[in-house]
Amino acid sequence: MAVKTLFVDPSRCIGCRACEAACRECDSHKGESMIMVDFIDREMSVATQPTVCMHCQDPVAPCAQVCPVLAILISPDGVVHQAEPSRCIGCRNCVYACPFGVPKFDSAARLMKKCNLCYDRTSQGLQPWCAQACPTQALWYGDYEEFVNQREGRAVNLTTFGEETVRTRVYHVLPNAAPRLDVTLLLAEAEADLKGARPAREEAWVL
Repeated sequence: MAVKTLFVDPSRCIGCRACEAACRECDSHKGESMIMVDFIDREMSVATQPTVCMHCQDPVAPCAQVCPVLAILISPDGVVHQAEPSRCIGCRNCVYACPFGVPKFDSAARLMKKCNLCYDRTSQGLQPWCAQACPTQALWYGDYEEFVNQREGRAVNLTTFGEETVRTRVYHVLPNAAPRLDVTLLLAEAEADLKGARPAREEAWVL
């Protein structure tokens, strides 16, 4: 059975923050958004992108691996949940371990919070709030086959940090690959064309 998940396409994001407003309606963290709309390069561009929990699969959820009290549950379908309040001791190991910088630590509640893919909805076949509210479908919910058949772009779930590669349940959408230019070959061809067009050099007169 195809697994439905979230696809994040920064090229469609218009920075309206509808996803943040919708996320605040989630019953598991009512009134607080677990999604962030970030500026990619605030100095040079108005481009934005939504940042959500990527629900790491390989290695399995670094945040859960470093939790000393096993407060972070990973459900059988690969969704990594926020810390269980009755177990979380506020050590913040999960905050430091996440390669994507997603978990938030609520100092007042002494609790780690993050996106759990609207599990109360997605476990019943509904879309996450953020994907349902996004007017440009920068956040899109479906399975990989549906994405390939319905959407533009190249969905990837592998992110490399130095020598470490992380496979995630959530996909990032990249532009379709453009043909790679062999600059060395192009320069060689241009040089050959110039040589062919250049007149033969005349020998200097010798007196």
